[in-house]
Amino acid sequence: MPLTKPNQQLRRDLKDAAFALESAALEIFHNAQGGEESQFMEAMKRVGELHELADRLVGYGDEVKARRIERHKAD
Repeated sequence: MPLTKPNQQLRRDLKDAAFALESAALEIFHNAQGGEESQFMEAMKRVGELHELADRLVGYGDEVKARRIERHKAD
């Protein structure tokens, strides 16, 4: 049985948010290159945090697909 429309939208939103975080991480990385080492290391810490959050969102999307997380209609 296919996902309901609300669950399809939830999964799409989670994937889009994960992609936005990955894009932001890449931009931070590129902007940090060529800077001072301390700033670069701080930026890499932030990039790592963004990647972790993106991975978590992708995992939630997988859980929606597997029907372990569902969105219900609001009454």
